[in-house]
Amino acid sequence: MNAKAGSTILVVDDVAASRYALGAVLRRDGHRVVLAASAGEALIELDVRRRAGELPDVALVDVGLPDMSGFELCRRLKETPPFAALPVVHFSAARIAPADRCLGLDAGGEAYLTVPAEPEEIQAVVRAAARGARHRSDAEAQAGHLTRLAETILDVQSARCPRELAVAAAAGTARLTDGPAAAFVIADDGELHRSLSRRRTAASLPDEGAHDTVVRLIQRGMAGQVGVRETVVPAPVWPAGFFHAAEASDGTGRPVGARLTLARARDGSAPVCLATPLYDRGSAPGTGRFVGRLAHATAVAAERLLMYEMERHIALTLQRSFLPAHVPQTPGTEVVVRYEPASRDTEIGGDFYASLTTSQGLLTGIGDVVGHSLDAATVMVEIRHALRAYCIEDPDPRTLAGRLDSMLQRYHPEVTATLCLALVDPATGRTRVANAGHIPPLVVTDDGTAGYLTAKGPLLGLGLDRPPPTETVLRPTDRLLMVTDGLIETRGTDLAESMEHLRTVAAGAPLGVTALCDTLLDCLGHNREDDIALLAMRLRTGNNLPRLS
Repeated sequence: MNAKAGSTILVVDDVAASRYALGAVLRRDGHRVVLAASAGEALIELDVRRRAGELPDVALVDVGLPDMSGFELCRRLKETPPFAALPVVHFSAARIAPADRCLGLDAGGEAYLTVPAEPEEIQAVVRAAARGARHRSDAEAQAGHLTRLAETILDVQSARCPRELAVAAAAGTARLTDGPAAAFVIADDGELHRSLSRRRTAASLPDEGAHDTVVRLIQRGMAGQVGVRETVVPAPVWPAGFFHAAEASDGTGRPVGARLTLARARDGSAPVCLATPLYDRGSAPGTGRFVGRLAHATAVAAERLLMYEMERHIALTLQRSFLPAHVPQTPGTEVVVRYEPASRDTEIGGDFYASLTTSQGLLTGIGDVVGHSLDAATVMVEIRHALRAYCIEDPDPRTLAGRLDSMLQRYHPEVTATLCLALVDPATGRTRVANAGHIPPLVVTDDGTAGYLTAKGPLLGLGLDRPPPTETVLRPTDRLLMVTDGLIETRGTDLAESMEHLRTVAAGAPLGVTALCDTLLDCLGHNREDDIALLAMRLRTGNNLPRLS
C-alpha cells in the first residue's frame, strides 16, 4: 500500500446521494470504500471488521448524523482502544464556521472538510490522513520492537551460563519476529548450546546429525568473519526438526528454508546464530536489524560466559587436585572428607579441608577463602600448603592460625579467610580447637545428641589477636564434624537457624563418619549456591591406642 492510494475508507453519511458520490470520488483514486448510513451502522461495521482484523485506514464522517453527531462518534472511537488509531476526517455542508472545525479537532479528528469540495481536495485530505496514520503505526511498531529488544538484551546479559543465554536469545528472537526461532552458541571446544522457542511445533525433535549440520553451517558462515552478518539457508540444506510448516499460522506460507543471523564479538571468540524460518511469501518486514542487534548482544555475552566457564573448569580442576576424595588415615583415628562444588551456574569458591599427622596427634582443618574466583581457589591452595609446612614445626592450632594470618597479610593483604583447626590426641581424645571466623565444630554422639564447641576468633588476614584454643575430650563414641557454610547458608535464612537445622540432622544421622557425611549431603546439600566441604572424624575403638610422637 503506497501513500497515494489503496486504502480502505469508511464513509459515514446519512444522505444516500452524498454517500455514493463520496464513494465514487474515492474509488477513482484507487481506494476501497465501505459505506454506512448512521453512527450505529458504522460502529457495527467497525466491530465486524475488528474481529476479522480488517479495520479501515480512514473514516470519513458527516457531522450531522441522525443518531449521534459526527463529533460524538469520533469521541467514542478515540476512547475505544481498538479504534483509537483510526484517522477521522469530518465533513459538513452546513456546519462550516471556524468553531465547527475546532469542535471536530477537539473531538480527536485529523481533518475537517467543507463540502461540496473539489474531488482532488477530498482525495488529497484522505491520502494525507492515511499517510499520517501509517507513519504513526510504523513509529509505534518501531517503539514496540525497541522495547522488546531492550527487554531481551537485559535477559541475555542476565544469563548465568551458555544454556540460559541460548534460552533467552531464542525467546527474544521469537518476540521480535512474532514467530518460531532457534538460538545456537558454539563453545571453543565445539560444544553446541542451543534452545528452541516455545512456538516450535515440529513433530519430531532434531537429532544429533541435525546439530552437527547446524554447527558446520554456522562455522562456515562465520569463517574469518567478525561482527554480524545474515544469510539464507534453503530447506534442503537446513536440517528438519527446528521449524515446522504448522508454525506459519499468519498466512506467510510454508517454510522454504531458514534465515540465519550470525554474530561473533571478536576474532577467535564463540560464534552465535539466531535462526528463523523463511517462508515462501516473505517474512515479517522491519525486524532484521533488531535481530542483528540481539545477535551482537548475544555474541558479547557468550564470550564473557564461555571465558568464565573455562576459568571455572580450571579452578575446579585445581581445587579437586588439592582436595582428594580420601585423606591418609592417622593411626587411632578415622577421617572421612567430602567436597561438592556448587551448581554449574555459579562461581567457584575457596573451600578446603586438611587432615595431617603431626608430632602431637591428628590435625584436622577446614576453611574458606572469602570470594568466588580463580584467585580465591589459588589462595586456598597456598593456605593449605602453608598449613602443611607450618604444622611440622609446631602443630598448636592457635600458633598455626597466627602464622597463617601473618602469611595472608604479607602476600595477600586484600584477602581474608575463615579457618577452623582441631588437634586431636588419638590416645587420650584430648582436642584443642582454634577458630578464625568459621562455623565451630559439631560434636555428634552415638546416642543421638549433638552440640557445637564454643570456639571463636577473628578472620585470617586481619592481624588481630588470637584467643586461647578451646579444649575438650573426644570419646570413641563421639564424631567431630567440620563443615563450610555452603552446606547450610540459605539466602534469607538466619545463620543461627541454619546451624540448628544442621545440628538436628547430624544428631539423627546413622552411626559412623561415612554415614554422617552422606546423610548431611543427602538432606542439606542439594541445589546449593556455594561449594561444600565436609570433614568428619572419630577415634577408632580398641585398647592400647599408640600415642604419636
